[in-house]
Amino acid sequence: MVGMFYAVKLPEPSAAEIEKSAEPFAFDAKSIALPSGYPQQTVRKVNKKYKHIDGWISSVGAGVSMTDADNDGLPNDLCVTDPRIDQVAVTPAPDSRAGRYEPFVLNPAPLPMSSVMAPMGCAAGDFNEDGRTDLLVYYWGRTPIVFEARPGADGRSLASYKPVELMKGVGADTYDGPQWNSNATTIADFDGDGHDDIFIGNYFPDSPVLDPSKNGGVEMNESLSHAENGGEDHFFRWTPEGFEHIDDALPREVRTGWTLGAAATDLDGDQLPEMFLAHDFGNSQLLHNRSRPGKIEYAVVKAPRDALVPKSKRLGTSSFKGMGVDFGDLNGDGRYDMFVSNITTSFGIQESNFAFMDASGSKDRLRSKFKKGEALYEDRSAPLNLAWSGWGWDVKTGDFDNSGTLAIAQTTGFVKGKTNRWPQLQELATANDGLTSNPLFWPNVRENDDLGGDQTLRFFVKGENGRYANVASELGMSVPVPTRGIATGDTDGDGRLDMAVARQWAEPVFYQNKAPNAGESLGLRLLHPSGSPVVDAQVTVVLPDGTRRVSRVDGGGGHSGKRAHDVHIGLGKQTGPVETRLKWRDRDGQVREETLRLSPGRHTLELAATVKEK
Repeated sequence: MVGMFYAVKLPEPSAAEIEKSAEPFAFDAKSIALPSGYPQQTVRKVNKKYKHIDGWISSVGAGVSMTDADNDGLPNDLCVTDPRIDQVAVTPAPDSRAGRYEPFVLNPAPLPMSSVMAPMGCAAGDFNEDGRTDLLVYYWGRTPIVFEARPGADGRSLASYKPVELMKGVGADTYDGPQWNSNATTIADFDGDGHDDIFIGNYFPDSPVLDPSKNGGVEMNESLSHAENGGEDHFFRWTPEGFEHIDDALPREVRTGWTLGAAATDLDGDQLPEMFLAHDFGNSQLLHNRSRPGKIEYAVVKAPRDALVPKSKRLGTSSFKGMGVDFGDLNGDGRYDMFVSNITTSFGIQESNFAFMDASGSKDRLRSKFKKGEALYEDRSAPLNLAWSGWGWDVKTGDFDNSGTLAIAQTTGFVKGKTNRWPQLQELATANDGLTSNPLFWPNVRENDDLGGDQTLRFFVKGENGRYANVASELGMSVPVPTRGIATGDTDGDGRLDMAVARQWAEPVFYQNKAPNAGESLGLRLLHPSGSPVVDAQVTVVLPDGTRRVSRVDGGGGHSGKRAHDVHIGLGKQTGPVETRLKWRDRDGQVREETLRLSPGRHTLELAATVKEK
């Protein structure tokens, strides 16, 4: 057995390799200004049935989004969800133009709120298509609220926003709508009509999770590997009269998973975004878009069976704890791959992350297989040295040194305290599924208990041998505090991606990119004529040697972190104009394509029937 272990054990990067991999990168860690004067908490008040696991119930809620809230042309505003004060704050990024305005809290008044509701995340978008940045906030205990930017407002104060219910008819003076417990959202034109729709992923079933006056009416997952009794997921389809609530776009067994992450983009080239749902307690799913204008419809696609691939690591049947997801071209073949965060703690719960690589060979073949229910993706996380990191959460790919190769940032850690609860959690992991839905049978996880509390942010960089190394320690990012959401974007317009990280029960942090010898980059703001971002517009850069690099306008996906709407593509040493292929849907739902030659740097392009640089 010992001999077999060393025979199959994959090599670890040496200290010298890690140091060399870290050399192109540098970040300056900065504090993020937040409003003061709010009562602080370190654990949530919960339903009496959850009292002995209030630390577990309190393990989510920290989030951050990067956007252009004040419409100054740069994504230098942050929307921070802070569980310490149970508030969502808008604040300027602490870059060279910090202090442009005082941070402020998004107050939902006069919409009804109560102490048994708490925000879980914030996503930016132009939901009324007036060219101004609106902010969507989702909660435990109620349905989401859209903070619409008021006409003529500068986005730099509470007075700039009007709170509006996303769900129609959920009360006026008091809230009488469903008790959603939402932990994920992603925004895209799901039905191909030219207008952005909204997906909301719920975790717990509709129930009084945060109501300490209640003793019951709640449950936990019915399994640790294939639970399907979670909160139901929902779509909101854009219409001229407002968003229409849709509840039948997903198969029943998919829409009741325990959703912690979601991401969407067009994988097969038809300009309809596919979607990946990261489900805690197993059965995360890739969904093929089969929608048409006015009708959102998704179907499950799964990797073909393979005698050498365990069911737990096969796309569509995985039994791991899906926590977060991001799309990115990890091997430079011009097609999107997927990185999925799971729980990967040695001597705790040792699953693995997933690096699902596109093995189709072409988008046409991928589309053909999708129509048959097959997804040609293979998990390569172990050979790439990406399999193990910790209790994973959000993940964002990005070219932080503009070399043309994506790095991967991942948050890890669960609850921080003094009493190690891994032995009790391991007992639960071997329990009969008939017991797990009842909170009574869950081991204590209270304030000051610890599960992966010293795990740190990960920053994976691909080495010359094609394998990744975590260089977070060399970059000063290995702070032993549980982290949750990641937001990326070029906040100061210097051509380098910056990053903001939300921490659970701790202050968020901003990492300003100071890469000393970063290559050239192409930064694109792709806008409709109204000024709204053209969500899921696809960009392919073709370099003189034929190399292709792809990216898109991300409508917001992952766990609790949302990247900016700008497209960022590293060009390496390329200094002259590059062939840039654009593909998008206009406001009439027509698919458009155009090829430009663009010089490195920032460009603002208006996409309608044709492209116009602004």
